[in-house]
Amino acid sequence: MYLSTRGGQAGLSAAEAIKTGLADDGGLFVPSRIPQVSQETLAQFGTMSYWERAAVILAPYLPDYSDGEIRAALTAAYNTEKFDDPEVAPLRSITADTAVLELWHGPTSAFKDMALQLMPRLLSQALRKTGEKAEIVILVATSGDTGKAALEGFKDVPQTRIIVFFPHGGVSEMQRLQMVTQEGGNVAVVAVKGNFDDAQNGVKEIFNDRAFNTALAERGFRLSSANSINWGRLAPQIVYYFSAYADMVRLGNVAPGHAVNFVVPTGNFGNILAAYYAKRMGLPINRLLCASNSNNVLTHFLRYGVYDRNRPFHTTLSPSMDILISSNLERLLYHITGGDCAQVKQWMEQLRSNGRYRVRDEDLDRIQEIFWADWADDAVTLTTIKEVYEEHCYLLDPHTAVAWHVLRQYREKTNDATPTVVVSTASPFKFNASVLSALTDGKQADGDEFAMLRQLSENTGWPIPPALATLAQKPVRHHRLCARDDMKAIVQDILS
Repeated sequence: MYLSTRGGQAGLSAAEAIKTGLADDGGLFVPSRIPQVSQETLAQFGTMSYWERAAVILAPYLPDYSDGEIRAALTAAYNTEKFDDPEVAPLRSITADTAVLELWHGPTSAFKDMALQLMPRLLSQALRKTGEKAEIVILVATSGDTGKAALEGFKDVPQTRIIVFFPHGGVSEMQRLQMVTQEGGNVAVVAVKGNFDDAQNGVKEIFNDRAFNTALAERGFRLSSANSINWGRLAPQIVYYFSAYADMVRLGNVAPGHAVNFVVPTGNFGNILAAYYAKRMGLPINRLLCASNSNNVLTHFLRYGVYDRNRPFHTTLSPSMDILISSNLERLLYHITGGDCAQVKQWMEQLRSNGRYRVRDEDLDRIQEIFWADWADDAVTLTTIKEVYEEHCYLLDPHTAVAWHVLRQYREKTNDATPTVVVSTASPFKFNASVLSALTDGKQADGDEFAMLRQLSENTGWPIPPALATLAQKPVRHHRLCARDDMKAIVQDILS
């Protein structure tokens, strides 16, 4: 069963939690217990396909879903029609102690596909299972990749509509083009004047406006979310950490049962939180390295126990991490405190009213037993892209480059020789201008997006992902631009 991190709602089934998205008290849903995976079961993963591994990991979290329902959802989500690599999330060995987990072989060339190809299928089943008659309206605030992946996942899904808000000027041009050209009769895309936190706070306020939600319900609409605040978005991300470990063992990078590290570029904390759940489930993880860009609020928190969003916001070359309010951190706080909902609620209220909170020393000690954090600015990011390509002929996008740099820093400062997986969150072609600039010292980063795609491919021999190559022929379908305070009115207008 599922309950709120703030204690105001409990006893929901998985289907109900996935359908609802955000708890009534503003908290996030968490499982009442964390299932365990034995080492014997993990040893069997080496010969399994990705969807078979996913079935083992996800079934205990979905007790009200039948085996047939889970299988149908997984085989429809993870197949060669959706993913351009038969392994779905392939692991690439770069050095004897470093591998890269490529999570960008799906239809939008970003790691959000790993969850958002599955979540709409789980939600569609949840609507049937709970007898829901309302039309579900998915509201999404995106810092870049979630928006397109959610649009693609929910496109023309019956009984749903989806509205995506993205920060105007705050995503890469390729990310913007992917969203504003989106097809589908139930989709809408809106640029917001402001940064990601403005968009995310606007969406949260819409969710928490009871009068607005009541008015929508009277018209046959019910709001839900595809951001990682929805458990149905977060749970599928746990799978690829188990899958990566199984492949590390299969390839001989680590002995069975021996621990690995993961280094994860993250802004909203969902991606690395999924790794935390994997560790809690029994996956042999030594440390989780949290990689941030210049918006390094998470680095500061994980080092000092103070979360303070009262700091300058930076627009960086890794825009999916340009976030100062990391929503999923609330789930970690719940687990670290042993489920102390009153304490979590107090911290979240302090964050809302003062923009900061400090955890107790004993809580920070528990966090630092698992997490280590560092960050990289844009200059370091570009240098890292060039160095890794020159040393290993391997191409990093700016987010993965941040993670690679943080891994270097960690090894220098700790001398930890544990084999490590770098979690790669996006194709380098989604950020062609930055990657091309890094490789050529800024000499060949001019021209339109598609000229740069071709140039990057010609320079490296790497193929352009088909979904990006065909963008040039797609017309722009979405032109809305609004102020942050007008988001509620935009939702009303779209649903009219």
